[in-house]
Parts: sequence; C-alpha cells; structure tokens
Amino acid sequence: MMIKMHKLILIGLLSFLLFGSCSKDMAIDNPNKGEITIEADESFKSVSEALVESYTTLNPQTKIKLVIKKEDLGLLDLLNKKVRVIVMSRELSKKEKEAYDKKIDLPWLPAKFAADAVLFVVPKDSPLEAIAMEEIYSELNSDKKRMIFDGVNSSNLNFVAQKFKKNPADLKFSIINGNENVAEQLKNYPDKIGVISYNTISRPFGKDAQKLRNELKVLNIIKNGKTYNPSNDNLKNMSYPFTRVLYLLTNESYYGLGNGFIRFSCQQIGQIIVEKEGLQPYNIFNREVQMR
Repeated sequence: MMIKMHKLILIGLLSFLLFGSCSKDMAIDNPNKGEITIEADESFKSVSEALVESYTTLNPQTKIKLVIKKEDLGLLDLLNKKVRVIVMSRELSKKEKEAYDKKIDLPWLPAKFAADAVLFVVPKDSPLEAIAMEEIYSELNSDKKRMIFDGVNSSNLNFVAQKFKKNPADLKFSIINGNENVAEQLKNYPDKIGVISYNTISRPFGKDAQKLRNELKVLNIIKNGKTYNPSNDNLKNMSYPFTRVLYLLTNESYYGLGNGFIRFSCQQIGQIIVEKEGLQPYNIFNREVQMR
C-alpha cells in the first residue's frame, strides 16, 4: 500500500512539474504582451518596419525587435531558435525543409502576406528600356559582371538564382552592400545594371523611396516575346517574371507574440499596411461602398 502511495505521489509531483513548466513557457508572452525578435532581409526592411510599428502601437505592452539580416542567415537563426519569426521570399530547398521539420518539429506552413518583386534598374538617363530573360541569364554568366547585387546570401541574389535554377555561387556579378546603396551608387557605373527589391522604392510617399525613384529607371522584362513591368496588376497575377511572395516563418509552437504578429500581418489591418507600402497584398479583402 505504501509503495502504491509513493508512486501516486511521484506521478502527481511529475505532473505538477510538467504542467508548471508548460504554463510558465506559455506565460512568457502572448499576442498582446511580451518581447520577441524578428529577422528580415534588408530587401524587405520597409514593409517589415511598417508592420512591426503598427503592431506594437496597437499592442503597447509588446516589444518586437526587428533585426535586419541576410535571408539565409535569418533562416539559420530560426532553425537554431535564436529568433522567433523571419521574413522569407524564396522557396526552401528539400534539405532546408527537412532541417525545419527536424529542428522545429512543426508543420512547414509559410504565412504569405505580400507580393514583392526583384527589379533590374539603371540610371534615369540610360538609353536602356527593357531587358530579356535570356540577356539577364547571359550577363549572370559573363566575366563583365554587369549585374550589381546587394550582397551574397541576400534575398535578391537567391531569388534570381532560383529563378534560373542555378546555385548563387555559380553566377558572376558585382556587389554593393545594401539595396539603397546599389540604387544610389548606380550613377557611378553607367554600364552596369542594379538588382534591387521593389520594396526599396515602393513606398508611395516615403522621401527616400521618392528620391530613388527619381534617380532610377526600372527596366521592363521581356519573356517569350512579351514585355512586363512590375505594376500592381502584374504582381497580383504574377505575370511579371520576377514577382515573389513574401512569407513569415516561425518556430513558436503556441499562440504567442510571434503567431499573433503573423496573424496580424496576414489579416485585414496588416494587409492595408502592405498596400500602403506600395506592395500587393497577398490576402485581398473586398471593399464594399454603399451609396445613399
């Protein structure tokens, strides 16, 4: 009888410890209170900042630290649980998805929230107006290195390489660190073509974005004999060849601040913020206007 009683006490104690530990973890943060870190590539800095600022304004007891880091490095930090949420644009490889499944032990469920694009830009006074997909591929294999990217491990380089089914290390290109730096310094290299994110210049009333738009010419892309520009309609139907979908990934296994931010970004208020950033919202809400 005493042995059974001891077993019952031990089981009860273990249950209490496990429940207490779980409750403590769940109490660390919730969608309305707590502190987390989110990482985003510099290419998505503007929209990421706007979403974080709006969320924390609506939820004053939350603090979200936004760290700007190259896309590949952000993924490593997520897998190693150094950060709670990341912004991604490219598809993960089979090995990366396997690593996510193994380390995070959650279903791989990307939370898509915006359509962005990779742009090929030249100085305003350049005679170039358009560039064909074949020309882009040729330049990326040329020793002239006419294409200027914002760095290795960056979302722009990763996405373009993935588009052409190439390893980024196999491509030939020049580097100027940072999307804005590429755009600003391009006038010093009139024979080069800059490769930047649409979000770098998409904010309609942002002073920096307006300045860059005035200095740059966005090249149209020719594919299969048709010409495409990165208009909102072309992003919406993804006909612009370098349209990409931004999504959020988390390692948070409960409904905490990370998942709260993700839900906010994908629902109506977050989607309005995406639209104000000049990007195409991924989840489109119908607007009804009643006239009386």
